[in-house]
Amino acid sequence: MNIHTVVFDIGGVLIDWHPRYLYRKIFKEDLQRMEYLLSNICTFDWNAQQDAGRSFAHGVLELQAKYPDWAEYIEAYDCRWEEMLGDAIWETVSILEELKDTGIPLYALTNLSAEKYPIVLARYQLLNKFDGILVSGKVGMKKPDPEIYQLLLDKYAIKAYGTVFIDDSEKNIETARRFGMCAIHFQDALELRKDLDDLKLLKAY
Repeated sequence: MNIHTVVFDIGGVLIDWHPRYLYRKIFKEDLQRMEYLLSNICTFDWNAQQDAGRSFAHGVLELQAKYPDWAEYIEAYDCRWEEMLGDAIWETVSILEELKDTGIPLYALTNLSAEKYPIVLARYQLLNKFDGILVSGKVGMKKPDPEIYQLLLDKYAIKAYGTVFIDDSEKNIETARRFGMCAIHFQDALELRKDLDDLKLLKAY
């Protein structure tokens, strides 16, 4: 296969993010309550609606009306969102830099709130290495919906065949494969390096 483009997911592949980084500070020793909040109230499915374009203000108010006793913790998900960000995943960033040095076009397709994206962009200089970034919250659709993949291809004039797509979600990978992309399910940087070596993308052949 003639590889001409590489597309990265961001969260979980290049940047470490998790609500527990914030809520461990808030709940301290009461981790059972923290887990209840994240499993039953401020769930990933709820957060995904912000990734798909819903405002945090709308999402927070709706959830607070349903769970008034948890109102302050729900609000923290928005107001203290930045505290959910961890470090860059430097082993993967190193791979990104090596790919950049080869001259291959690099793009990112990320599920992320449009409101929070500027925070991420300002904090992680590694995002400047991409030739383009498509943010789900900005376009009102998210992975694994096929429409956002098609938008990525159209917006940047990318051909699916010959594109390597890297993501830590199996569902997202499955959609990419249906488009004909060479999709790599990210597990860790070491495995990713092996996969890209097999495609002759990191070494001079």
